[in-house]
Amino acid sequence: MAKIVFTQQLRRFTEVPEIETAAPTLRAALEDAFAVNPVLRGYILDEQGHMRINVVAFIDGRRLRDRIALNDAISATSQIHVLQALSGG
Repeated sequence: MAKIVFTQQLRRFTEVPEIETAAPTLRAALEDAFAVNPVLRGYILDEQGHMRINVVAFIDGRRLRDRIALNDAISATSQIHVLQALSGG
């Protein structure tokens, strides 16, 4: 099963589960995580359901291609990392 991991930055705001999922797309995998912690949705997705500008996901080390539909395919062995961009100096 694919594994989705949220990085430490998001843990400052809410509980972030590490889950295994059989989902075929990034959106479906995220929905599995939101089922565990619904509050997480607001930190990852905007009001239209698109990935927030300050959040990025990597699937097997490659940056996601579709920030709107989130239909990037994942496989049973995929590793998905979701992180929040950091700013400052």
